Amino acid sequence: METLIEVRKLKKYFPVLGGVLKRKVAEVKAVDNVSFKIFKGECFGLVGESGCGKTTLGKTIIRLHDPTDGSIYFDVPEDITKEIEELERNDPKSHRLKELRRRYDLATYRGTMLANMRRRMQIVYQDPTTSLNPRMLVKDIVAEPLIVQGLAKGLEARKRVLEILDKVGLTERHLYRYPHEFSGGQRQRIAVARALVTNPDFVVLDEPTSSVDVSVRAQLLNLLQDLQKDLNLTYIFISHDLSVVECIANRVAVMYLGKIVEVTQTEELYKNPLHPYARALFSAIPIPDPTVKRKPIILTGEVPSPVNPPTGCRFHPRCQYAMEICSKEEPQLRDVGNNHLVACFAVD
Repeated sequence: METLIEVRKLKKYFPVLGGVLKRKVAEVKAVDNVSFKIFKGECFGLVGESGCGKTTLGKTIIRLHDPTDGSIYFDVPEDITKEIEELERNDPKSHRLKELRRRYDLATYRGTMLANMRRRMQIVYQDPTTSLNPRMLVKDIVAEPLIVQGLAKGLEARKRVLEILDKVGLTERHLYRYPHEFSGGQRQRIAVARALVTNPDFVVLDEPTSSVDVSVRAQLLNLLQDLQKDLNLTYIFISHDLSVVECIANRVAVMYLGKIVEVTQTEELYKNPLHPYARALFSAIPIPDPTVKRKPIILTGEVPSPVNPPTGCRFHPRCQYAMEICSKEEPQLRDVGNNHLVACFAVD
């Protein structure tokens, strides 16, 4: 499969300020040394408990947050990424590597280069009540990205707004209404329309169905899947609702305390999670059958602070399979077969 996004050793730290002079006294390691690929046309699921860094990772990929370190390659030819990888390994100070990173590494983009990439990457936020401007009409909300990017204005912008509203199930009669005049599901459709009006290649879906009820949730998922096929979109779907992710994602990554601990195909992960944290996470999924009982795996201890995470494997203080090496050495993602990647010493 063709790679659309490749993330290498990405880090995003937030400073903790203290003292009278508000100097940096520590760092919140929200995303710490994360690497993975997203293929063109797929929906890549990202799951984990609240506070593990899912949303921060999604925002950093599309440069709503500036990365602390690492690289982001967006739609870069495979021969270029291989050359960069080889130069990083063999000649990290070469002029050729600096030039390639300046041209292709999204993490280094500034000014016009970054602004031009914005139209190809969009985001749909969790709560449309707060993400939509309550003082703007729908026609202005959806047209704003076109005007800001200089893609269209006037009648051309209106035409494109109507086209994308039609795709999300809204009509011309909705143009002159304010967000508060719509239901929650309709507001989220407006947010989706705003994200797609620039015809992007990649969309971050940050828990887009969590603020609506179950029946509307199903409609939104069907809409997102239809739009993905019609517009040839690539998604990253961020959620803590494992059942929703199972419905829409092709592959799923599990995050814990700023790290990705497991990545594989959705069916394989839900059937056979290998990392101890992933097993505990998936054991909590309710079974829609009152006659079947599942014994949940109860994790002991508290979630460590991202300001001062444990050495070695970050999960080892709560892991029943922890060994001596787990507290000293950090496990790396490795393929245990069929592109099933796991970061755990206890998994053979």
